[in-house]
Amino acid sequence: MALMMGSHNDLLDNVNFKVDLRQNQPRGLETDEENLANIKLPVCPLPSSIPNLKLNKGTTTLGFQYKGGVIIAVDSRASTGQYIASGTVQKVLEINEYLLGTMAGGAADCQFWQRVLGRECRLWELRNKQRISIAAASKILANITYSYRNHGLSMGTMVAGWDKSGPSLYMVDDKGTRMKGELFSVGSGSIYAYGVLDAEYKNDMTDEEAINLGRRAILHATHRDAGSGGYIQVYHIHAPNAKGESWTKVSRDDCMDLMYKAWEDKTMAKCGPHDP
Repeated sequence: MALMMGSHNDLLDNVNFKVDLRQNQPRGLETDEENLANIKLPVCPLPSSIPNLKLNKGTTTLGFQYKGGVIIAVDSRASTGQYIASGTVQKVLEINEYLLGTMAGGAADCQFWQRVLGRECRLWELRNKQRISIAAASKILANITYSYRNHGLSMGTMVAGWDKSGPSLYMVDDKGTRMKGELFSVGSGSIYAYGVLDAEYKNDMTDEEAINLGRRAILHATHRDAGSGGYIQVYHIHAPNAKGESWTKVSRDDCMDLMYKAWEDKTMAKCGPHDP
């Protein structure tokens, strides 16, 4: 009895079941372990309800220099293709009290690397006992993006501020390109913003005219570009005030409220004054 039991256990140790996973039924007894290794697991097909999303990004940012400083204006919509991920994104990054950066492209890339830029600017100040220039700050960011070119970064940023030489405005992208200029617009709605800026921009504007121009350019972009919208924020970069601050946040307005107001003003202008 003991001999028969031991022989049965030895037999089970050398025998394996081979299962056809596609039919979910045993095919028989096999003693060849290599056959089990050749079993192909079934591939689970993707359901047809999952769309092939192209997560294109959309935004509108602009900056221009005039006799009174620099105006920075942005929208606040974050989009992932056809979906609106957020309508209240802060696209102006307040790097320090005299330096601003804007976001266009991937939000994570822009936020992370401009925070790194803020840290590097502070370290430069501690080493040299003076403020870093806007040109040097933009060069630091350009060197960073150049070192990570072709690695999937998505950035189209502007760096603007006020230093010893006065106001400055630079554009830096994810390939390491760095350009200084008097007028830039970055994002999917930039072509619409440029249409307004090219028609009405001039260097000798007053502060109020410059602020209204930046706000109106972003408003037109939000009206025509589906990737832009939300709130319109305007910053004014100027000479340092008593607190040493060189920028002021001027306004933050809902673009729909501004659009309705502009439409009413346009309608009233066409109708003309009414007799009492």
